[in-house]
Amino acid sequence: MSRRNSSIRTALFAGAAFAGIAATPAFAQDSTTAAAAQTAETEDGTIADDGGIIVTARRRAESLINVPIAVTAISGAQLEASGAIDITDVAQSAPNVTLEVSRGTNSTLSAFIRGVGQQDPVAGFEAGVGIYLDDVYLNRPQAAVLDIYDVERIEVLRGPQGTLYGRNTIGGAVKYVTRRIGSDPTAKIRGAYGSYNQADIVVSASSPIGDTGFKVGGAFARLSRGGFGKNLTTGAENYNKDIWAGRATLEFEPSSDAYFRVSGDYTHDKSATRGGHRLIPGIASGTLVLANVFDSRGNLTTPTQDVKAWGINGFFELKPSDWLTFRSITGYRKDDSATPIDFDALNAVQVDVPAFYNNKQFSQEAQLLIDTGGFSGLLGVYYLDAAARTVFDVRLPGGVTALTYGNVDTDTVAVFGDFTYDFGMFSVSAGGRYTWDRRDSSVIRRTYLGGGSPFFSGAGTLFATTSDFTGKADFAKFTPRASVSFKPDASSTLYASWSKGFKGGGFDPRGQTSACRTTSGGVCNAQQVYDFMSFDPETVTSYEIGYKASLFDRRLTVALAGFQSDYTDVQVPGSIGTTVGGVQTFIGITTNAGKARIKGIEFEGNAAIVKGEDGSALNLNWSVGYMDAKYLHFIDSRGLDVANRRKIQNTPDWTASGTLGYTTPIGMGSLTISGTASYRGASQQFELRTPMLDQKAYTLFDANLVWDVNDMLSFGVHGRNLGNKKYIVAGYNFLAQNPDTGDFLRTGTGAYVSTLGTEGVLTAYYGNPRQVFGTATIKF
Repeated sequence: MSRRNSSIRTALFAGAAFAGIAATPAFAQDSTTAAAAQTAETEDGTIADDGGIIVTARRRAESLINVPIAVTAISGAQLEASGAIDITDVAQSAPNVTLEVSRGTNSTLSAFIRGVGQQDPVAGFEAGVGIYLDDVYLNRPQAAVLDIYDVERIEVLRGPQGTLYGRNTIGGAVKYVTRRIGSDPTAKIRGAYGSYNQADIVVSASSPIGDTGFKVGGAFARLSRGGFGKNLTTGAENYNKDIWAGRATLEFEPSSDAYFRVSGDYTHDKSATRGGHRLIPGIASGTLVLANVFDSRGNLTTPTQDVKAWGINGFFELKPSDWLTFRSITGYRKDDSATPIDFDALNAVQVDVPAFYNNKQFSQEAQLLIDTGGFSGLLGVYYLDAAARTVFDVRLPGGVTALTYGNVDTDTVAVFGDFTYDFGMFSVSAGGRYTWDRRDSSVIRRTYLGGGSPFFSGAGTLFATTSDFTGKADFAKFTPRASVSFKPDASSTLYASWSKGFKGGGFDPRGQTSACRTTSGGVCNAQQVYDFMSFDPETVTSYEIGYKASLFDRRLTVALAGFQSDYTDVQVPGSIGTTVGGVQTFIGITTNAGKARIKGIEFEGNAAIVKGEDGSALNLNWSVGYMDAKYLHFIDSRGLDVANRRKIQNTPDWTASGTLGYTTPIGMGSLTISGTASYRGASQQFELRTPMLDQKAYTLFDANLVWDVNDMLSFGVHGRNLGNKKYIVAGYNFLAQNPDTGDFLRTGTGAYVSTLGTEGVLTAYYGNPRQVFGTATIKF
């Protein structure tokens, strides 16, 4: 960005503060032991010649050990054996990865990899980690908490993936790969019942249609669970689950040189809104903190919580010759969410936020894959047309409502290529992607008195329009990558890589144009308002060295990676409570405030400690991640560099996990017992320290027992978070803080100072408590 725009925006924010609008804010496992179910087949059911896992991290099928990228690949069999519930469970075994459910819903995802990500779900802010469903990019975080069913494998790619995956993958990418249909008819029923009346059933079936070349398949899932707590005001379940989902696929394979696939999926999440847990008593009322962190008191019930998401994917592949493949990937997706978010979690109108999120997207990608033996690679073109709308009220005491309406249209075109030349023991890869990104945004902010806005059937009277902004911006970026690999033998690889990535810029969807002030306190002109509302792309340059090996006849596999990421123009979104014209409201404050350096190391391994001739096995799988993440430059709203007083959010210094599993044959089948411990170091919810809301280091313990009676029948018992650890995954803060230490400011009588509402907002959302459930699976 310019630095000019960054400086201008800092000055304008400082001007706003001067004018009195100031407040203080808010890797691969490779084992065939049943103990860990560590097998992952390709989509057509094959395994690499070296016995390792096949992945598509470089958009072409390769043995994991040969890929010069840090990748964790987890098979569907492993996920099932561990009792994984949704995509966020992957973070327990992938180092330096954070995947969490975002605040008030079951289905909105917050994702961070190697310190890069985004937790704000409002339209206008872009993700830093790309989520892909069968190679179709999910443009928005809503409905991105994908439940685990009918899955072949999940791949987690760490580090910038800008060349092959494009914008908004500067932290990495998570690929959810569904199963291809086999050549024989199959059917499977899996049921689960457990704590909190968890009752799940997944039914899947597939079959070829005679000798026509056509195959058809589908899966249906009903996932339900009672709440971990209650809303004591409304009586509703809190943290419950009520999901209906399905997926259908039609494939046509007329020959070995042609393959066509059309698939559709639908999810309807009717779970109740998640009510947060207040961490402080009410400032004005003295309302006490509840004992159960999963209970809440919020009284906002409209709109009714409801999330619907569906999509259609088209994939076809043609091989006109042995060395050339043409591939097309088409996707259309749509999701609509209605959610009532009670920030204050009290039986009062304090900071009540009814919201609508509406997103749709169309994407088309075409690829040419080349493989002449020593030379391989691909050329591609990508197009995305996406629209995102967010509308929400912020209802405050005294009948004051601040409406925010944000609409963002995104058009993206990219051309890319990536090639590898194999010299024998050495190989060299290089690629690049050029992206043209256009953003059209509109932001409307209005204040109503006496009730809510018309968008939510409110009867309030329009008092003021504080933003009526439209803006357009074009961004163009080249994101290259290069790597060198050395294979001393067929079962090990050393590599070094360099890559770049970027995340798109845009306009603050919560920005308030009337808050813009010049350094002298004057009203801003049109260009200054544009600068005030806009923010630029952020970029990452990453350097990585790594070693992968399968040793001792594949009884030990290891992957070691060291990296440094130079992170510039870091986007820091936020909002603060304030008073304008005597009326309490809030304003968005989003800047390219920071420059950071993130260094780290990651180690993953799998050891087959015992491999008995009778099929018994003892297996140990582990991962460790360490990050030294520091801001080098961070300009706050006062124009001060406070880098030494800020931390990168949602980025623990240490992550680790270990799973020990033992399998013994029983009759026609086997019995597997495994236990897992996963550790996460301390982390902050926001850049500024927030006492009570920031999470200290913690460890979770899981255990599984699976009896495979035979090839058709299995039973399991799974325990998750057996220590019943209470840990915070998200939250809200609207209390006045010291901008340097993060300590909360107090009045002369020791009371907290609220910046929005009169009761104060310091509200936390928690990860799941202890759950124990049994499973039964029948295959036909």
